[in-house]
Amino acid sequence: MVDFSGDETAPFFGFLGAAAALVFSCMGAAYGTAKSGVGVASMGVMRPELVMKSIVPVVMAGVLGIYGLIIAVIISTGINPKAKSYYLFDGYAHLSSGLACGLAGLSAGMAIGIVGDAGVRYTILILYSLFVTCSISFVFTSIPAHTYFTLVVFSGFVLVLNFSCQF
Repeated sequence: MVDFSGDETAPFFGFLGAAAALVFSCMGAAYGTAKSGVGVASMGVMRPELVMKSIVPVVMAGVLGIYGLIIAVIISTGINPKAKSYYLFDGYAHLSSGLACGLAGLSAGMAIGIVGDAGVRYTILILYSLFVTCSISFVFTSIPAHTYFTLVVFSGFVLVLNFSCQF
């Protein structure tokens, strides 16, 4: 029998947080890609010369899945009950951070998909000058995921520096 330091059920919640970050953010990326891809397809039928300019929301939605993957890797590498004590507090912290990242990715993907579909279909077809405004709204719809990812990575570096300074 392996002796764990800490709580034996805590890694379950930690890995659940890693899975939530990956699954929910990939669901948001998939929805955003599919929804804005419909707009790109309709643009290819109506004005094929503008297809490459209308692919921005598809790329921005795909980045959300990468954010979830990075956070899932950060969370899962922090779970090692044999190396250091891993208590329920750590498991719940990883669960909540994974849920926050995943749900931010899901909501940002839904917003990118809706704005991308409508923006690509209507602003490029009707008024091409509004495409810059629509591109700015793409950026603002993905701000929750970008902000969360930056905060998690920065706090992870602070924790690593704090942990290494203790020895």
